[in-house]
Amino acid sequence: MTRVWGSMWAPFIASLLLAAWLLEVATCSSDGNWTVKHEAGRCALKGQCGKKSFFGGQLPCPDNSVAEDPDEATRKKLVAICGDKWDTGAICCDDDQIDSLSTNLKRAESIISSCPACKENFFNLFCTFTCSPDQSLFVNVTNTQKANTGKLIVTELDTLWSDEYGKGFYNSCKDVKFGATGGKAMDFIGGGAKNYTKFLKFLGDTKPFGSPFQINFPRPSAGNYTNMSAADPVVRACNDTDEAYRCACVDCPSSCPELPKIAEQGACHVGALPCLSFAVIIVYSAFLLLLVAAVSGHVAYQKHSKRKSERLQLLQDAALSDDDDEGDNVRHAGLLEVPQGQYWINSYCDAAFKKLGFVCARFPLITISASILVVAVLSIGWVNFAVETDPVRLWVSPSSEAATEKEFFDSNFGPFYRAEQAFLVNDTHAAGPGPVLSYDTLAWWFDLENRVRRFRSMKEGVSLENVCFNPTGEACVVQSITGYFGGSFANIDPKTWPEDLRHCTEQPGSQECLPDFQQPLSKDIILGGWEKTDDILDAEALITTWVVNNHPQGSVKEAVAMDWEEMLKNLLKDAQREAKERGLRLSFSTEISLEQELNKSTNTDAKIVVVSYIIMFLYASLALGSTTLTVRSILHNPANAMVQSKFTLGVIGILIVLMSVSASVGLFSACGVKVTLIIAEVIPFLVLAVGVDNIFLIVHEFERVNLSHPDESVETRISKALGRMGPSILLSASTETAAFALGAAVGMPAVKNFAAYAAGAVLVNALLQVTMFISVLGLNQRRVESRRADCLPCIKVGRADTGRRGAQYGYEEEGGLQRFIRKVYAPALLSRKVKIAIVVVFLGIFTAGLALLPAVALGLDQRQAFPRDSYLISYFNDLDDYFNTGPPVYFVVKDLDVSERLHQQKLCARYSSCHSFSLTNVLEQESKRSDVSYITGSTASWIDDYFTWLNPTNEECCIEHGKTCFAGRDPPWNVTLYGMPEDGEFLHYLTKWLSSPTNEACPFGGAAPYSDSLVVHPDSTANPVPASHFRTSHTPLRSQFDFIAAYASARRIASDISESQNITVFPYSKFYIFFDQYASIVPLAGTLLGSAVFIIFFLTSLLLGSLATGLVVTVTVIMIVIAVLGTMALAHVSLNAISLVNLVICVGIGVEFCAHIARAFQFPSTTVLAKAPHNLVGRMSRGRDARAWASLVNVGGSVFSGITVTKFLGVAVLAWTRSKIFEVYYFRVWLALVVWAATHALVFLPVALSLVGGEGYIDPESEGSLEDDLNARRYRALLPDEDDVDSDDY
Repeated sequence: MTRVWGSMWAPFIASLLLAAWLLEVATCSSDGNWTVKHEAGRCALKGQCGKKSFFGGQLPCPDNSVAEDPDEATRKKLVAICGDKWDTGAICCDDDQIDSLSTNLKRAESIISSCPACKENFFNLFCTFTCSPDQSLFVNVTNTQKANTGKLIVTELDTLWSDEYGKGFYNSCKDVKFGATGGKAMDFIGGGAKNYTKFLKFLGDTKPFGSPFQINFPRPSAGNYTNMSAADPVVRACNDTDEAYRCACVDCPSSCPELPKIAEQGACHVGALPCLSFAVIIVYSAFLLLLVAAVSGHVAYQKHSKRKSERLQLLQDAALSDDDDEGDNVRHAGLLEVPQGQYWINSYCDAAFKKLGFVCARFPLITISASILVVAVLSIGWVNFAVETDPVRLWVSPSSEAATEKEFFDSNFGPFYRAEQAFLVNDTHAAGPGPVLSYDTLAWWFDLENRVRRFRSMKEGVSLENVCFNPTGEACVVQSITGYFGGSFANIDPKTWPEDLRHCTEQPGSQECLPDFQQPLSKDIILGGWEKTDDILDAEALITTWVVNNHPQGSVKEAVAMDWEEMLKNLLKDAQREAKERGLRLSFSTEISLEQELNKSTNTDAKIVVVSYIIMFLYASLALGSTTLTVRSILHNPANAMVQSKFTLGVIGILIVLMSVSASVGLFSACGVKVTLIIAEVIPFLVLAVGVDNIFLIVHEFERVNLSHPDESVETRISKALGRMGPSILLSASTETAAFALGAAVGMPAVKNFAAYAAGAVLVNALLQVTMFISVLGLNQRRVESRRADCLPCIKVGRADTGRRGAQYGYEEEGGLQRFIRKVYAPALLSRKVKIAIVVVFLGIFTAGLALLPAVALGLDQRQAFPRDSYLISYFNDLDDYFNTGPPVYFVVKDLDVSERLHQQKLCARYSSCHSFSLTNVLEQESKRSDVSYITGSTASWIDDYFTWLNPTNEECCIEHGKTCFAGRDPPWNVTLYGMPEDGEFLHYLTKWLSSPTNEACPFGGAAPYSDSLVVHPDSTANPVPASHFRTSHTPLRSQFDFIAAYASARRIASDISESQNITVFPYSKFYIFFDQYASIVPLAGTLLGSAVFIIFFLTSLLLGSLATGLVVTVTVIMIVIAVLGTMALAHVSLNAISLVNLVICVGIGVEFCAHIARAFQFPSTTVLAKAPHNLVGRMSRGRDARAWASLVNVGGSVFSGITVTKFLGVAVLAWTRSKIFEVYYFRVWLALVVWAATHALVFLPVALSLVGGEGYIDPESEGSLEDDLNARRYRALLPDEDDVDSDDY
């Protein structure tokens, strides 16, 4: 908290500003005339002649007499206060005047003494005005009246000062900081003047706490002043060449050393486009040009060849056109390209899965029981189940810099304060926002704050005074407009309150404007929206902040504070209704609000997630039955519906998914890995999405085996199905598990824990599918063949078919989707022209995705984490719109012995021997370039204020044994720090200073402003002050970009200071812990995704036996991820821990979409391959076109119905979520994932494989000759249609 303590000196400043010294001037002349003569050596006023009223101060009387030489004692006093230049010559002041002048200047010195030039100019002006022997040359008394003593006193005068002196005087003081206040001295001595004329006017205007009479400062050129000349003494600049007057950097920007320039942080741009976007667009454009040139050349060559062949009168065209290559190939030409070799890894996997399938089908009860037992054992870990909801532990690695620094700060300086804040806004009218301030509104607001102060919490019975931050021990810190009026509505005058308010906002340090806790209130922290008209009365928002002490997490005191906050929340909710009745709107937040609303959002999302799972479950259960249950079969024999249904099988498949999740949760909970909300909401969806498609593939393949080998035993048929699909499941499961497991190496708990749980769940799910599900599938087939009803196996349906008679009852029918893929989609997709178009389009999508990468923003707007109707959304909107103060930032110094002079010089700024690039000097300089540093305002430097407190000029500050410390000390207190306290003496006075109160007598006491800024161990022999911090502020941060940039800037500043001064410095602000992830999230995302891609390439190449096919799959997955990232940029989805988890999911799901098609391409079914259209098998593509067609026919339907549709239905439900975070980070990203993964897997991948796929291998399940295979399968749907080939082909 910023604590401003020097402000109580405002009334003394007022008496100081000219009026005080004008009270003590010469006695009235005996003839009653004043300033008749304007000449050198003559006075204009002298002495003091009385008062205007009983309560007024002494006023001067006019005296136009000749200046006189003072006696020796008077001269000595004058020289002591005004300098050696007054050691000779006549003067126009007497002994009493000099005594009063000395007293008042010493009071002013406590404010401006840090800048010798400002002090010199300030002293010089008043010494010259009071005592100059040529006073009449620049002072002209214009009005007088009789005092209570009967003498004439001056009530108004003109005084001439040169413009050069006025400008120099103002410039030397305008940037001077006032110690612990962090404010500018000009706010106190000049009313916040912005130029020298307003500065001088403020000094001369009559006011209750200022000048008791009017003093005009006309410009010399603005009037005719006969025989007068402007005073023009030597003015000292704050960066004066004379070191005696040169001010420190913090008080004089022009004397600061120039900081190194900051390298451009922005990305490279070519015009308005980022360089990456520009480059990929250029490359893609060049590709299109080359493609157009190649196609044009090919067409031209074809035409030339045709003309040439015609001239040679050949019997037929030399080259076939794309339209002619259908149906004109040699009979069975495609057989020449059937893969001939075997891949040993695939053969081994095929054999292993066949054995596994046979055993599981032969011993189903043992397999199922063993599976359930293993899952049950793993699930025992649920006893240690715990959900991590603390954002700090969720998003930041415990070993990260931000986490360790927060721990260090909290343990040494205490947890950061708890802030409760409310905005009262006038924006409920159709005309738009308007002024919120009125007499009636203020009356209601005062009453509301009084209720907050009086009410007690329900459980603990505590009030605000029991929990608030109270640095002075006298009053709670409540930053509100009520503080301008002492917290009491009785102090508001219904007629003058607007002017009183203006006065306090312009001079918040005035005594009458100080709140009870004695801290000046800046208008920026209590009023908002006034900037539009620059009139404080037009403020659109009234802001109040209650500051509450914070305590260690889980402590009793924290619970007490939270109990009071619950009361405050309920009170402010009631106040919202009251505000609405008044045509106003109240928004607020308490420290407990954030977590409560986040949990509320999670509870809301849980219902949507459950609905999503149910829909996927129902679809999967019903769709599985469609593999054997067709419309024709039901119409032929309705009883088949009861037997051929696979609803129970679908239910078991879903239960296996849930069992895998349970096992994974139990395993990692037992290992102490906490569940996060991301895990709870995403893992079931992920495993269901991954697991359902494997079930579809197994069931579909098993039905094909049933048709091709109806006479084999159930165990044999299942073993054949798993032998073919097992390696495909192994490919997808291994790549997904490896990709997810990579995330476990990340330090961020949200990603790390998710990766561990996801990898475990996917692995367990795959194992259960090839064991337990296979056993259930065998039992289900036995049920079907025994004509027992699905769901009610005890009921036997005698009229139903057994499912083993194949074509006799219409089982030869293929589904509409399968037929569409075989006859329409696959042949059309693989035609030459379409392939070229697809490559162009998908490379265009890839280019667009890459071009959009720079547009993916970082951050997570916390408003998106709340339900749409959360009261915090309007609060954060108001915070952005109306709060014009940035969060405080602390630069913490640790392990530095500050009792040593050398180390002190590395920290201080106000003394001549401080290092040019000391910590405080650098922070001051950085605040001058706030557009890049995000630092603004003065730095609260405890070391500077500590040494200022020791200054004997501040007579009421450091007092020891009844005497002012350092008074008469040898060496004396000085700005060079020579002879200042070190070692034990330093610690002695430091301890005394930290217990010294901050009050009117001494504004530099350390008890209130710095009691929690240092860690002091007086008895330590090593380092008695192991840690301290220096406080400043960030600029107002409006966006996620601002927060991230501010954090990065603070890191840079601390690093620069640490390096240049060879000390350890780190920055700390409350929000840093939440934004630390963005310092590394881009390289982290690159590392995670890059590693996952490498794993995919390695495993796919190994298991498929082809580097080319592995590369195609890997490139396709990369294109899917890039397309999703591009969609994120267009859909305004930022990159953060949540979206990073989703990107890892994208890699896994992308592999899931691609792996089965890629394996069907590498190991095609010979029977299916033989039926490829002749226009495909006759091409010069080494059979790749035919194998791509076969892969689509074989598994394309399963990929679409089992993966795409299932995931799409599940994702679509999320569109109805009330949580913005689910709508943005789950619905948008997952919808993009499903769309892009499906299109790439079903459109681009087959085309890419047909162009550059690797050599295929023999499918171990393709047995015997072609004729034997055709006859054995009796799969008439795969026989060539009459419209596919000419009858002459057979």
